[in-house]
Amino acid sequence: MKKLSKKTLVIIVSVLVVISYILHKTIAYHPITIAIMLVSTAIAGGPILRRAVSALRYRIVGIDALVSIAVIGALIIGEYWEAAAVTFLFMIGDYLESRTLEKTRSSLKSLMDLAPDTARVRIDGVEQTLSPEDLKKGMVLVIKPGERIAADGVVLEGTAYIDQSSITGEPVPVFKEVGEQIFSGTIITSGYLIVEATQVGESTTFAKILHLVEEAQDAKAPTQKFIERFSRYYTPAIIALSLITYLITRDIHMALTLLVIACPGALVISVPVSIVAAIGSSAKNGILVKGGEVIEKLSRVQAAAFDKTGTLTEGRPSVVSLHAYGMSEEDLLRIAVIGEAYSEHPLATAIIKEGANRGIVTAEVPENPEYIQGKGVRFMLEGETYLLGNRALFEDNGIDMKAAIKDIQTEEHERNTAVIIGTSEKVIGLIAIADKLREEAFEVIRQLKKLGIRKSVMFTGDSKGTAETVAHTLQLDEFRYELLPEHKVEAVKELQKKYGSVAFIGDGINDAPSLATADVGIAIGAAGNDVAMETADVVLLGQKLGSLVDAISISRMAVRNMKQNIFFAIAVAATLLIGVLLGGVTLSIGMLVHELSVLLVIINATRILRFAKRKKYTIL
Repeated sequence: MKKLSKKTLVIIVSVLVVISYILHKTIAYHPITIAIMLVSTAIAGGPILRRAVSALRYRIVGIDALVSIAVIGALIIGEYWEAAAVTFLFMIGDYLESRTLEKTRSSLKSLMDLAPDTARVRIDGVEQTLSPEDLKKGMVLVIKPGERIAADGVVLEGTAYIDQSSITGEPVPVFKEVGEQIFSGTIITSGYLIVEATQVGESTTFAKILHLVEEAQDAKAPTQKFIERFSRYYTPAIIALSLITYLITRDIHMALTLLVIACPGALVISVPVSIVAAIGSSAKNGILVKGGEVIEKLSRVQAAAFDKTGTLTEGRPSVVSLHAYGMSEEDLLRIAVIGEAYSEHPLATAIIKEGANRGIVTAEVPENPEYIQGKGVRFMLEGETYLLGNRALFEDNGIDMKAAIKDIQTEEHERNTAVIIGTSEKVIGLIAIADKLREEAFEVIRQLKKLGIRKSVMFTGDSKGTAETVAHTLQLDEFRYELLPEHKVEAVKELQKKYGSVAFIGDGINDAPSLATADVGIAIGAAGNDVAMETADVVLLGQKLGSLVDAISISRMAVRNMKQNIFFAIAVAATLLIGVLLGGVTLSIGMLVHELSVLLVIINATRILRFAKRKKYTIL
């Protein structure tokens, strides 16, 4: 026999309760009236009793046990209407709660709905349609306008505008061309692409995001853990109190009503419902927050430490000038291109790109390269030893920089990074590289101050001159320069001692130690970056730093919401308790108020979901 749905059962019980109420008012407790009330109680109360018994097997005395005891007691003393009313109200409340709770999980559901259903692939020149689960790395995908991309990949052919809002939360379509990365779950709005799949199935960025959001919604906040521990002892205490009340007053109605009104339903749900709503709202805005504990920590942040490159800047540096001493610019650039051949640093990428623009493309590689972390590289080329890096590298090797000092100071004054090139004896030139500041960076710093963040600090491996200029432009409170990764970790610890809770914001590529050390590690533009997504507590999937303000705002809204819910739940319980003691609250009224309080707590939490519909803050 097919099991009836919860909605169908609610309708059936509602009809029975209405009929029994009419009969109760007309012919009182006639056998027909009692029979209908008992049927109604059995249908509505059966699931409650089953859940109570199941929980008791694991030594858990919960809300269902309290209601079951109260209903059984009401039946024993002949209060059939109270039993029917209590079970009906509990059932209708449970149904409404589940429907309302769906709203708090709507962001996860909407994410799941974005999963691609099919994939068009090209095999031996023939297009075929496969299930995304059947895709393999290296397959060639053909994606047309309006289609959802089924795998992470690299564009081989074509150009297109792609809606990446499902990944980054940014509503404006992004232009993609040959060589660029695309993500599963995004949609082509115009154009077409031929793409080589690099990640498929559970390895795609979209699948990882979905998994992280699901995990986060299950992760519990400290406040939630406390309330669960509290309710574990609270519920048995209420049963004992009801028993004591009966022994003292000999008023069974008061004792049973006390059981019902003391149900901690609104209190137990007050925190998790706010956390789930906050995580869902964050996900809708392209922000991954890894659980309730992170939500609470993020709301308490007092200091924000920013890595410069790729965080406050766009992370796409380019060469703006060259200074060669005793040789041509082309010869200087050729040495630099060869020296950076094995490096993946953004500055190295800029040098190699400039070489390509000037026609300097070579298969030569450095001999015996030695990479000095945070400083540069030493290598051999055609029998000569060269150094390429920052001032610290040349100072450590005792190389005179007088010939270049004026140019270095000039470039740093212009906010450019000076990459110095020299032999083991002298400086032979320098390459000035500029990394444009993010256009929203200044406004983000200003917004953080409005939110009450006491200190905004920048960490960078650049020289003092470059760091000072950037810090002044963005009106940062403090800056620290020429830092190695281990120095950044020490700086984070210093801020923690002085300000308490510290957030570190980096691009996630080489900031893993600092992300892990901070109270809240936040990685920006980390879509597709496994290290960042694993290490950071908060992942800003888009390329806009403004999501940081959204993340903190949502977390603070969630914590305020939790406190409101807890206060409301306690206030309702206290008011009902006074009502019972004064004799003005019956079993059914107590249950009605209890269910309404639970529903109001959930509705209050759904307000967090509206954050996504608010006007996003803009650049001034």
